[in-house]
Amino acid sequence: MISHRIITAFALAASLAATAVQTASAEDAPPRQKWSFAGPFGIYDQAQLQRGFKIYKEVCSTCHSIKLLAFRNLAEPGGPGFTEAQAAAIASEFQVTDGPNDQGQMFQRPGTLADRFPPPFPNDQAARAALGGKLPPDFSVIAKARGYEWGFPQFIIDAFIDYQEDGPDYIHALLNGYTDPPPGFALPPGGQYNKYFPTGAIGMPKPLSDGQVQYTDGTPMTVDQYGRDVSAFLMWAAEPTLDARKRLGFQVMIFLVVLTGLLYFTKKKVWHDVHHPELTGSQPPA
Repeated sequence: MISHRIITAFALAASLAATAVQTASAEDAPPRQKWSFAGPFGIYDQAQLQRGFKIYKEVCSTCHSIKLLAFRNLAEPGGPGFTEAQAAAIASEFQVTDGPNDQGQMFQRPGTLADRFPPPFPNDQAARAALGGKLPPDFSVIAKARGYEWGFPQFIIDAFIDYQEDGPDYIHALLNGYTDPPPGFALPPGGQYNKYFPTGAIGMPKPLSDGQVQYTDGTPMTVDQYGRDVSAFLMWAAEPTLDARKRLGFQVMIFLVVLTGLLYFTKKKVWHDVHHPELTGSQPPA
């Protein structure tokens, strides 16, 4: 009886401690958003991806590269839904370094569908020199590289509900997290306060403001919507075949269910005579 009470007390204490840790961590956690691509059956919203690309092109591309993405990806199934002609026109707006030519010189030319997005700076040293010594991260897989550790028990719940959108949640929160620093918070020279950045002090100035980028489809032109759209685009950039992966996974699950049924009834048929020898007049093996 005493041991049972001790075990119950320890279990209750552990549960309260876990809840306290979770509540404390959730205070500074990025708010969870609703995404069209969330869950096992979610898919990308083409209109949102096109708006997100517009945000990246007009705002983010001045500092951040997206080197693993090719222009042809913009016209591939499961992406923003641009036609090949539209993707080629977008590519032609960028200057790509090519060469060497017959004289052994590198040269600039308009981009083609086969090219990857060129970086905004010729090299990392030039990027640091232009941006106060800081190297802006590449955006190719940032939606997968960034996230938030929720701890126990939320990570177990996420495994059951298949929640994998912490990266877009963090990006959206970061873009909306610029605010005045709390009393006593010392900002470094040139730093900005962002309540969702790990240290609170971020070197990137606030990149977005209401009405900064023009939408033509009636979507609200707010920082919240801009952050949502570019986060979705960066999620696609990090996993452009997500729609195909989910579709294939669903087909595999159906196949496994059918295969399980076939194997079950095959087993019943094969072992029927062994389990019921009286029906066949045969004797079971010794």
